Amino acid sequence: EKLIPLFINNIRNNKPLPVYGKGENVRDWLWVIDHARAIDVIYHNGKPGETYNIGGNNEWTNIALIRLLCSIMDRKLGRPEGESGKLITCVTDRAGHDFRYAIDSSKLQRELGWTPSLQFEEGLEKTVDWYLENSTWLDHIASGEYLKRVTNE
Repeated sequence: EKLIPLFINNIRNNKPLPVYGKGENVRDWLWVIDHARAIDVIYHNGKPGETYNIGGNNEWTNIALIRLLCSIMDRKLGRPEGESGKLITCVTDRAGHDFRYAIDSSKLQRELGWTPSLQFEEGLEKTVDWYLENSTWLDHIASGEYLKRVTNE
């Protein structure tokens, strides 16, 4: 999902935050390190041939997530509370856009004992910190600069 890195970058650069429709689409969010931990648990302890869904049991509407992200970014960037929220711009939803993505990860939790290590808000804070600490890399990706090296142009 590109929403979090895209919006971190847009907030850093005071660019609009395009929200589809009213932002009521629902997604299940999970901190990336918890996702990697789940893969490791499955690799080492899962039954061959079995399928394990990885999810955070942590559904948020896009607009609620974006408002939380704006609040975190305002604090981290030393901006007045609510400043980044002014960048939110509602745009027409894409045709056929899924309203809800949800994963039932109960099998993973029940059979392998895996659960997320962090509450989502704490994971989001760590994610924001990582992107802010690696802003040069993020700028390189956002500009498309990296494609020149990949395509040898």
